[in-house]
Amino acid sequence: MNFLHSKQHFEAAQHFFPGGVNSPVRAFGAVGGVPPFIVKAKGAHLWDADGNHYIDYVGSWGPAILGHADSDVQAAIINALENGTSFGAPTLQETELAQIICKLLPSIEMLRFVNSGTEACMSAIRLARGYTKRNKIIKCEGCYHGHADSLLVKAGSGAASHGEPTSAGVPATLATDTIVLPYNNLNAFAEVMMQHGSEVAAIIIEPVAGNMGCVPPVLDFLEGLRKLCTQYGTLLIFDEVMTGFRVALGGAQSLYNITPDITCLGKVIGGGLPVGAYGGKREIMRHIAPLGPVYQAGTLSGNPLAMAAGIETLKKISAPKFFEQLISKTQTLTENISAVLTSANIAHQMHRVGSMWSVFFSADEVRNFTDAAACDQARFKSFFHFLLEHGIYIAPSAFESAFMSIAHSDEDIEQTISVIKKWCETHA
Repeated sequence: MNFLHSKQHFEAAQHFFPGGVNSPVRAFGAVGGVPPFIVKAKGAHLWDADGNHYIDYVGSWGPAILGHADSDVQAAIINALENGTSFGAPTLQETELAQIICKLLPSIEMLRFVNSGTEACMSAIRLARGYTKRNKIIKCEGCYHGHADSLLVKAGSGAASHGEPTSAGVPATLATDTIVLPYNNLNAFAEVMMQHGSEVAAIIIEPVAGNMGCVPPVLDFLEGLRKLCTQYGTLLIFDEVMTGFRVALGGAQSLYNITPDITCLGKVIGGGLPVGAYGGKREIMRHIAPLGPVYQAGTLSGNPLAMAAGIETLKKISAPKFFEQLISKTQTLTENISAVLTSANIAHQMHRVGSMWSVFFSADEVRNFTDAAACDQARFKSFFHFLLEHGIYIAPSAFESAFMSIAHSDEDIEQTISVIKKWCETHA
């Protein structure tokens, strides 16, 4: 494929943006090379500035569950656009979308719209601290909850250690209130809660990890966290920004039958437009201003364009058999990829939950970030670039999930498998 124009665009962008991008992973730092500059998306397909065409498994990092530029969602946005883009005042669409969300996620009795997943998680943490009057939070290594200061931390030298900043500009004093533990290690959580449970405001968790690749919870992990939180009066926050309406219509909490105290949402509920939300039990949410002392605000929160796109998207994915068809497509793709890699004797782990999936190049199980980091990164880079050169677009990092849309056709899946077979022939 020719990437001449994208190379020129990338060079120009680096003059204006750090690394030439507005979100770090887009710079291809983990895989090398030049990122294609996308000029058009429709259905399950992308086109770049060089005229190259791709089958897309990134889906704008999750929200394109219907495929790109769905005609019904576009029509809803255009209809809303005719009445204005932002009012900074209450709208009917906010309540309509909230009613849909609360019906699909019964754990949410009251919610607040924001503009991103980062805002949702940041606000949920503030709410948890304000509600419990405690300061400490627990998160998992490798789980990303946005770039709020108290969440940009990594594990220290111990398995159950207080966090250290992973970003310049994050005060170490703030990071010390964040404890970082391994995903899928319930014993580590139990030990820390035994020591610090009365100080912990919340455990925030991706119920299915999506930012170390797609890593599902092991048996009883989420249930165990729920019991620990109940025991110590700690709030359980599910970060379903990625999994919400992705792994199941009712999110991961319905899939695993766990009720969190607060849920963070994003991606799908905006139908491709910037949006986020956090919500939970009415008793907890009533601590948010103007009802309570925990302050959070946003001029563009609940803007009518995002609300219209979200309403139409959630209505469409609520249709009978939508998820049955979506998951069937994802299962067909992942089972065939695994079969091809197995026949080529390429060690791998294939993970799928709902319409999220990842392939890890390792002979060992992947249950947490340490396992994911131990996988063959060089082989992933080879895999990524071969697919890109042959018209298959996956995330430019081994630590990101892939996503299926309802718009992916049988032909798209067959072509993807065919390309992977060709890679195996030359890279086994």
